[in-house]
Amino acid sequence: MSIAEQTNPNQYKSFNEFFTRALKEGVRVVDERADSIVCPADGAISQLGKIEAGDIFQAKGQSFSVEKLIGDPQLAKPFVDGQFATVYLSPKDYHRVHMPFAGTLTETLYIPGELFSVNQTTAENVPGLFARNERMVCLFDTELGRMAVVLVGAMIVAGIETVATGKVKPSGKVELQHHQMQLDKGAELGRFYLGSTAVVLFEKDKMAWEEQFKANSTVVMGERLGHSI
Repeated sequence: MSIAEQTNPNQYKSFNEFFTRALKEGVRVVDERADSIVCPADGAISQLGKIEAGDIFQAKGQSFSVEKLIGDPQLAKPFVDGQFATVYLSPKDYHRVHMPFAGTLTETLYIPGELFSVNQTTAENVPGLFARNERMVCLFDTELGRMAVVLVGAMIVAGIETVATGKVKPSGKVELQHHQMQLDKGAELGRFYLGSTAVVLFEKDKMAWEEQFKANSTVVMGERLGHSI
């Protein structure tokens, strides 16, 4: 609570407001170098690396297709053989998700699904976990080509909210919306009520992750996670 904008828990009007609390100004610094791709959230790296023939590595013995994650073969096509990073936000973490790189939001795609708990155990034992849970796919045009940030729901999560759609109201059906919203690097994109996972995708041969990051690395929003090439 010491880094929250409002440090007194009694001042929050609801449980959800408490869990999506803002941070004090200056607590998180966005790496402003032009080539920097920054971490979208506080949490831990679940996995990151190359998308191999359309498959994203989930955990030992588990993977899922980028097409199933995105929910549309044409929208998923730019990311085949690209790069991915999966960032897990635990219930104790700051619950807002920010832009890894500046871009124009062109589509959001709400995909209904399961609400499996998300943690290392479920990642290792639930096939296609992130492509089966409820999620909001956000797609962008950037100087590096196409970029996606996928907000994946989890057990107990009361909802997902984005700056373009507001709080998602589950309808039980896929909902595609078109946008033209410019967002700077580090700008707030959305938030989770409790905790879950953000998956970031880039096209092939556009960027690389910093070498020090690997599975279970602790990360904070705004730090340099990768760079353009």
